[in-house]
Amino acid sequence: MRFERSHTRKTAFVAVAGSLALLASACGGDDGSGGDAKGGDAGALEGRGPITFATGKDTSGNLANQVAAWNSQHPEEKVEVRELPESADQQRESMIQNAQNKSDAFSVLNLDVVWTAEFAANRWVAELPQDKFPDLSKMIPATIETAKYRDKLYGVPITSDGGLLYYRSDLLQKAGVQAPKTWTEMTAACQKVQALPEAKGMGCYAGQFEKYEGLTVNFSEAIDSAGGKVIDESGKPAVDSPEAVKGLEFLVNGFKQGVIPAAAITYKEEEGRRAFQESKLIFHRNWPYVYAKAAEPGSKIIGKYAVAPLPGMSGPGVSTLGGHNYAISNFAKNKATAVDFINFMASEERQRANVEKTSQAPSNAALYDDPALQKKFPYLAPLKASIEGARSRPQVVKYGDVTTAIQEAAYAALTGKKPPQQAITDLQTKLSSLITQ
Repeated sequence: MRFERSHTRKTAFVAVAGSLALLASACGGDDGSGGDAKGGDAGALEGRGPITFATGKDTSGNLANQVAAWNSQHPEEKVEVRELPESADQQRESMIQNAQNKSDAFSVLNLDVVWTAEFAANRWVAELPQDKFPDLSKMIPATIETAKYRDKLYGVPITSDGGLLYYRSDLLQKAGVQAPKTWTEMTAACQKVQALPEAKGMGCYAGQFEKYEGLTVNFSEAIDSAGGKVIDESGKPAVDSPEAVKGLEFLVNGFKQGVIPAAAITYKEEEGRRAFQESKLIFHRNWPYVYAKAAEPGSKIIGKYAVAPLPGMSGPGVSTLGGHNYAISNFAKNKATAVDFINFMASEERQRANVEKTSQAPSNAALYDDPALQKKFPYLAPLKASIEGARSRPQVVKYGDVTTAIQEAAYAALTGKKPPQQAITDLQTKLSSLITQ
């Protein structure tokens, strides 16, 4: 799950009907809403023929192979990929604009897991009867919950994601230190590694700190890993706590003390990945896709890196749950073909093929325990644990406004414009105005 595709969040397209509840847990609510606009209810997934697949720019290079496999078997129902910008925010805006125009230009949508509530509440995507998607029973339960709105299914998980700590295994071994379980251990490990001649000038740690969706993820992980919460179990903002302040202070002090390089304030996923591959970082927080990328020709760290769970304040940290779900536009033609295409992409065969080519996290649970895949991708065991213990970002209808508020508060603290406590207090006030019961 890459958010490197995002710089700014424009909220002009976030039109939410006033009568809708602003909070929409992916598996909560009881008002029974969930019908679809323009006659696109769950019983009308009909029509066969060519369809389109709207998705963000494929930087893995494997999507074309997956779609080609479908097209070769379904010459009368071919899928055309409509590649949207790299920016996650721009992808979302394009999909929303398409839906607001009631256009049939997009058939299947590749949705970030936190967009489910917004797209379902606005009736931009069709409700999906679970019996039409047999592979759901094989998926990690947490991934299925991300595709629900008010206990009804609106998407099918194709990829999941959990944050991982990439580290220079060669340098840690030479310095005589183990992969850290806490932030303090990570800082101490950096000091020992940086004393090595071959580590001269290397930065300690970086994640994603540019003002975009990745910052929401990194902020949430820091808060959760310190024992705090952005949103509590009842769906109310709960970020103003001593634990949350300590989580933000870890990031702020990291920049102040040089643990996090100053350049990392501009890092998105790809900038951080490149810095790690160019031997500029000892530790790097990123998604599973980096594992395969870092082994490609041209990488300076082939055979020199490994992964571990994210560290936290007093023990292992908490990842933010990522991933993508495939949904069907309410305004699409040939919805029956769309159902079949989603099932094709959700199958164990296609998910296995994607893991082998891209190292992206599958939603199929059995693949994590496959001996052949584990041998090729040692990160699978810690990744499964990361996903199973991960927490979601706020699952709300006004997600665009909520994530913007989080980004602005975190960025203000990281750049020294606000002290951590003030940033947290202001964020609590802002979230309270955006999220109501």
